[in-house]
Amino acid sequence: MQLGLLTAPFEARNLTEVADWAAAQGFQALEVACWPKASGATRRYAGTCHIDVASVSAAQGKEMLAALKEKGISVSALGYYPNPLHPDPAHRAEVTQHLKKVITAAGAMGVGLVNTFCGGNAAHHLDDNWAEAQQVWPDIIRHATDAGVKLAFENCPMIFSHDEWPGGHNIAYSPRIWRRILEEWDGAVGMNFDPSHLILQMIDMDRFIREFGPHFRHVHAKDLMIDRDGLYDRGILSMGMGWQIPRMPGLGEVDWGRFFSGLYRVGYDGPVIIEHEDRRFEGSEEAVKRGFLLARDVLAPYIH
Repeated sequence: MQLGLLTAPFEARNLTEVADWAAAQGFQALEVACWPKASGATRRYAGTCHIDVASVSAAQGKEMLAALKEKGISVSALGYYPNPLHPDPAHRAEVTQHLKKVITAAGAMGVGLVNTFCGGNAAHHLDDNWAEAQQVWPDIIRHATDAGVKLAFENCPMIFSHDEWPGGHNIAYSPRIWRRILEEWDGAVGMNFDPSHLILQMIDMDRFIREFGPHFRHVHAKDLMIDRDGLYDRGILSMGMGWQIPRMPGLGEVDWGRFFSGLYRVGYDGPVIIEHEDRRFEGSEEAVKRGFLLARDVLAPYIH
């Protein structure tokens, strides 16, 4: 396995600077954030552009990877997490176009994986969203196949705010829908697995890893703490609003020993990438770095 981080929180630094710091701290891999260069207002932990996929050439991309390799850093994937099933056709077209640029750049650079969201219309039922996904995704998947790139959907329900209620902005969150995804697109689409999203949904992590572990293409390490007073006050039907608190690994409810035991049992030997969404460790670059280092110290004993 390789321990690394998603570069999104370092929006004020270029990729070389992020890689220099990561290598000096013992990290081995980066998932590189590839939002559009001029993205305007964005949600938290999104909008960072560490590779301008709209303009990077194949030669520049390969030179970039070679420079990172000299530092002892590999690129686990290019990451861009939009909503390709957004109800606004103009927004949907915009993010799909950029996702294709990310895929094209990954293929030209020799990066074999792009991480993203399946997407979802929060106002629609899961089955209606699935029918829409069956219309939208085949074209993107063909584009990825032509580029020699695999895709991985993160298992995040994207239900964090009122504009994402009640159905969320990403339908690829539960075993029921993942069985459909794998049956429909197995070989072209795999999973970017984040265990914190199972805590919110009360899904058995051990069982989930046993069933879907062979389809993990990438793994995110993020923790989740449940505010029991918030849960008591708002109830479970609030879908986590007011009681789910993203934390750095080791500060929430994920059992990391069981997590890694499960990964090793199913033969996963790829990157484990720390995803930073912990408000306790933000507000300054120094605080962000402290969060990553805390997570590193929690996870590093399991990385072999």
